[in-house]
Order: sequence, then C-alpha cells, then structure tokens
Amino acid sequence: MKTRKFLLFAVLLSFMATSCVPMFQDPIDEDPVENPKYPEIVFYAPVEKNPPNTNFLPAFEGQTRIHGIRTTTNYSSTIITNQLTQPWGIDVLPNGDLAITEKSGSLRIVKPDGTVGPAIKGFPAINANGQGGLLDIAVSPNFETDRMLYFTLSLRSSLGSVTAVGKARLSEDQSALSNFVVIYEATPYFNGTGHYGSRIVFDKEGYLFVSTGDRQSLQTRNNAQTLDNGHGKVLRITTEGQPAPSNPFINQAGAHPAIYSYGHRNVQGLAIHPITGELWASEMGPQGGDELNLIEPAKNYGWPVIGYGEEYNGQPVGEGLTQKEGMEQPVYYWDPVIAPAGMTFYTSNVIPEWENNVFIGGLRSRHIIRLMIKDQRVIGEERLLENEGQRFRDLAMGNNGELYAITDEGRLYRIGK
Repeated sequence: MKTRKFLLFAVLLSFMATSCVPMFQDPIDEDPVENPKYPEIVFYAPVEKNPPNTNFLPAFEGQTRIHGIRTTTNYSSTIITNQLTQPWGIDVLPNGDLAITEKSGSLRIVKPDGTVGPAIKGFPAINANGQGGLLDIAVSPNFETDRMLYFTLSLRSSLGSVTAVGKARLSEDQSALSNFVVIYEATPYFNGTGHYGSRIVFDKEGYLFVSTGDRQSLQTRNNAQTLDNGHGKVLRITTEGQPAPSNPFINQAGAHPAIYSYGHRNVQGLAIHPITGELWASEMGPQGGDELNLIEPAKNYGWPVIGYGEEYNGQPVGEGLTQKEGMEQPVYYWDPVIAPAGMTFYTSNVIPEWENNVFIGGLRSRHIIRLMIKDQRVIGEERLLENEGQRFRDLAMGNNGELYAITDEGRLYRIGK
C-alpha cells in the first residue's frame, strides 16, 4: 500500500471552477494513481494532507487515507434556505417536502423551493444544553397511511437526561403534531450534556435502529462495554419501543434486550446499504480515530478498550491499544478527526458514479465526505463543499436523485443535477 507515501504529495496545481466542475470542489491532485485492481476508477492522492494526531498503524491496507477520487459528472450545489436554527436531523416526506428537526425543540417542514414552515412544537421536556436537544427524525415507511414521524431526543428529568425515542402523528396539513409518546429510553439517566449519539433509521423489516453515546464522562465511558445499560450502543426496537424479536441478547440474563451492538463512543451516523441491507455507522473518536463501521449483531466495537485516537490531553486511551481479540476493527478511520455526523447512501443513478456511495457530514472538517465502498472496504474518498465553511450535521436522499444537507449554521443545501 502506498498510503504513507501519498502523505508526502503536494497539491501541484490549483484552478478556478469551470462550468463542468462544481465551484466548491477543490482539486485533489492532478496526477492519477496507477489502478490495476479497479481499472474503471481513476484514483488520486489521498485527500487528507494534514499530519495525524497519533502514530498508530492501520490494521490492514486501506483502513485510513485511502486513494482520493473525484466526481466527473457535472452537478451543482444550491443553498435552499439559511433560515433554520441549529437543524439536527432531516428526512424526506413522500411528497418531497423535508422534515427537519431543530435542536431547541422544533420541527420544520421545508418545501423543496426553500419555503420554511412555522415551528411545530409538541415535544416533552428536553435538555438542549451541550449536545442535547431534539435530535434525529425518521419518516415512517408507511407514512402515506399512518403519517407517523419518529424522533430521538435528550429527555430531561430530575435524574438527569437520557437518549429517548418518541413518535407522533403529523397532521394532514403538515402544521401540527399529535399524540407524541416516548416509546424508549436508553437508561440509565445521567447528569451530563454530551454524547447522546442519537441517529435513528428504519431497517428493511420495519424495525428501528437507534444509536446512543457513552455520555462523555469517565463515570459512564465503560458502560459501552457492558450489556446491562443503553450507553454506547446500537439498539434495535419495534415501533412500539419493544426489543426487536431477533435481537442477539434478548434471551441473555442481565442484558439489555434492545442491544444490537456495543462498544461505541458516539455514533452520529446510521444508514442502510440500499443493495445489501447492511447497517453502516459513522462514529466520533476522541482526538484522532473517527470511524466508519459495518454494524453486525452482537459485535463489540471496542470503545474504550481499543481505538485509533488519544485523549484530548495527548495521553493514551486506556492501554493505548488498537486491536484486541473479540473486538471489531473499523472498516475505515480518520486521523486527524473529521467529527463525522449524519450519513446517507446515494440510491439514484442520476449521478451514476455516486450510486451506492455513502455520504457523511463533517462537523470539525467542514465538508461532506463521499466514500466509495466495494466488498465491504473503502476504496476511494472525496471531499465536497470544502469552501462553504459549514459544519455539516446531516444528509438525506431526495426523491429525484438529489442530496439534501443541513448545517449547524442553519443552511439547507440541495446537491445534484
């Protein structure tokens, strides 16, 4: 693997955008890399040029700083609106309208032309401090008949706060929610404001995958490694909040029956592969070591025992291990961090080279990551909208081959042809 050699490459040329290249897309490198394994794809130097935070070596070839790729299809990026207030989650209704949560506790319905509807309330008491608030949203697969929306939120009580899942019905005129009910709480409650995780996505059987975080405390960090709680997990529940019947630990004494996988730090991206049905997750590491993981039932993803990052003070996490028997390796990791947030697979052929690629919002990196995956390995990486200077919080696939992206700064982008 020539990955380490690529770190010495310099960008030789820079150029102004033309009508054939989106103006927000920086050149990666002008010299393509020899590509005998995938002759139909043109590879370039890795997109990451900055030095890593750590000196860890990857477990296998291509686990980090993979070849760069570049979109050749002409596409555009449009800011539909900049009038949102800390949007956190986005999903698309069957009619093409966009359902967007705002962290402070509001739902907005936004038309594809950028018309922003009034703030829809009706949520229980949330802890909107720190990383909490009204978080993700998922539209029911049966929305045209049941009109149900599912949410994650940091529920507040005298005991602290907890990642919770709730649901409510959206009115026919899209102006109000009714009968909001909390269906699940990822206990225990904790008096903190970080690492709620909190992505939610439907699988092909109609069950809900829900991610949680380790709650960003040394008091709770190790909960990610035990099965008697909901911290640092990917959970799988029914639309009534019950454990999905095929969950791996459902009959194990002392185990939280909703657990699907464990050993997670702070999963802020979940997406189902459109062909294989596999669950993929983007996970925030500490200083270095952000991860892309293929989530499988009963698997332990290692946090805080193994990882490719370090504490924010530069000290090792635990024993400073990157591998351990019985713990899963990330399919891909980033060092330095990008702070990966929401993610989606591109499910259209409108831009053919994007089909089945995964797109991930970068918060600290302030760009959108495009990853090409083949045989459960990342084979190429591209950065989009680098020059926008936005913290990209979540993405969703539109009904007509377009991508939508929301940013912490209140923008909604449409990306496509």
